[in-house]
Amino acid sequence: MRTGIFFCQVEDGKNLNIDAIAKYSANLTGVEIVQIMGFRPHLDVNTLRELILTNNLDRIVVAGDMPGYFKPVFTKAMALAGRNPEEVRLASFQEHGAKGDVALDRAKATVACANMAVPFSLVAVPSGNPVSHATLVIGGGIAGIQASLEIANAGKLVYLVEQTGTIGGHMAMFDKTFPTLDCAACILTPKMVSVGQHDMINLLTNSRVTEVSGKPGAYRVKIHQRARKVDVESCVACNICVEVCPVKVESEFDSKISFRKAIYIPFPQAVPNAYLVDNEHCSFILSEGQKCGVCVKKCPKECINLNAPDKDFDIEVGNIIIATGYELLDVGKIEQYGYGKFPNVLTSLEFERLTNASGTTGGRIVTKSKRINKKTDKEEWFFASDGIPPRSVAIIHCVGSRNKKYNAYCSRVCCMYSLKFAHLIKEKIPNVNVYEFYIDMRAFGKGYEEFAERIRHEGTFVVRGHSASVTMDNDHLIVKGEDIMIERLVEFKVDMVILAVGLIPAPGTEELSRILGINRDSDGWFSELDYNGNPTDTERGGIYVAGMCQAPKDIPDTVAQASAVAAGVLRSITSGKGIGHLSNVSLSDIEARAKTVHTL
Repeated sequence: MRTGIFFCQVEDGKNLNIDAIAKYSANLTGVEIVQIMGFRPHLDVNTLRELILTNNLDRIVVAGDMPGYFKPVFTKAMALAGRNPEEVRLASFQEHGAKGDVALDRAKATVACANMAVPFSLVAVPSGNPVSHATLVIGGGIAGIQASLEIANAGKLVYLVEQTGTIGGHMAMFDKTFPTLDCAACILTPKMVSVGQHDMINLLTNSRVTEVSGKPGAYRVKIHQRARKVDVESCVACNICVEVCPVKVESEFDSKISFRKAIYIPFPQAVPNAYLVDNEHCSFILSEGQKCGVCVKKCPKECINLNAPDKDFDIEVGNIIIATGYELLDVGKIEQYGYGKFPNVLTSLEFERLTNASGTTGGRIVTKSKRINKKTDKEEWFFASDGIPPRSVAIIHCVGSRNKKYNAYCSRVCCMYSLKFAHLIKEKIPNVNVYEFYIDMRAFGKGYEEFAERIRHEGTFVVRGHSASVTMDNDHLIVKGEDIMIERLVEFKVDMVILAVGLIPAPGTEELSRILGINRDSDGWFSELDYNGNPTDTERGGIYVAGMCQAPKDIPDTVAQASAVAAGVLRSITSGKGIGHLSNVSLSDIEARAKTVHTL
């Protein structure tokens, strides 16, 4: 077929030599014309129609980082020229991983496959390797837990590595899940207990991966495990050590709205359910044994060793699952909302811990109280269990999301958890006023739209438009914004503001991507092999992504992806053939296979 190849870029393609790819494309069989249209070109359908007729083209290949963006114009031009619109083919460099060292050859191969109308994924298949039956899961949130259990329940060994002192991840911090309002802990903690008790799961908390070598099916992994300083097997969580410990620090699990000791259990249902020592705040460790150590003296089980060393060890696994989750954007950077300046401006995770029955106020939603710190003699704000409930609350969506200055992407879960917050506030505080500021309501999942309607019927005042600022006036927060439905600026006086903060990749993602040799997308999330056709595999064979580490998603989608990854791991184990690195498949191999498929 007589083919025309047109290069159109949505982003500035500095990482790719488009001229070299175009020169290669001109020599492909059947190619009559190659044109570089440039960066975000303004395409004229009549001009394209004339090009098609002049060159008597039967097929068009649109090549670039996101060629689907330009496909409608080319499709229309083909139809106007009396050609088959179905013969507009896409060669997507972004979709097929034209990045890094393989970028040029991968882009060429993508164009070659499109020119022959052969799916790239059909012919770009690396050879297999024998597979070790052990699997490494990095990250102990709901994604890592789900994948670990499914693989272990099939009788295969799992190493589950978690950098904190307990598994559970962010889901363990939640009170309820949307849209069913089920208890998050009731769903999660049985799975956590199963992981802790499973014979085929080797749980490594306080640990991180430091090096990965080898090949698919036989990866050699180095793991560094920080000493907990407390023997997990002997500790009975009697709490005596906590009672005598003199050091108080902010609790990470409670989003720093409450305090814990330097020896602690992250939360009551933690797995393992044993204490650990905070090396950064323990007086004994900081003074190199010169001060304190009272917890050692008082422990009835003699299970505390503040001199216990860290450990380094090696394992061999056939497959690796990345499930490292996410973190909240540093909302302190967005000064207009007054976070860190006004005491009753909270992030979404802080509110989760405030409304949770296991939180600092026992689940009572209250505003902060003021007290004098006896050590510093300064005023400080804190949540008291007998504090005053707010009479009005504003919930602001898209804080740092869908904003080119911070995160251009939608964080996907914020609309629904903000609606959940509105319900919980209405449920717990009589006669409270709740205001929701949103841009677009993205209620995309099963039962989500119905949940959004339910919140409206419960009396939440929904404002569509950007919220401009949060200021303070006579102990009240003033939220100013716009309501595009009535086309005017609005202003509300409230006692509390909850910020639906955007999500970003977990700390350490960049380092882990380097260790594993896995690409990340422009937003910093781990890149999958093919978003549409293969959303769990990565460029490196035998390494998978599950859950939030790939992109923002809700709990049901996270669990579904984790199960899909587990199925892929078990398939490779049972078949005995793991998939090798895609980067090892050469351009000539892909061309040869594509020609074979093309002639069938």
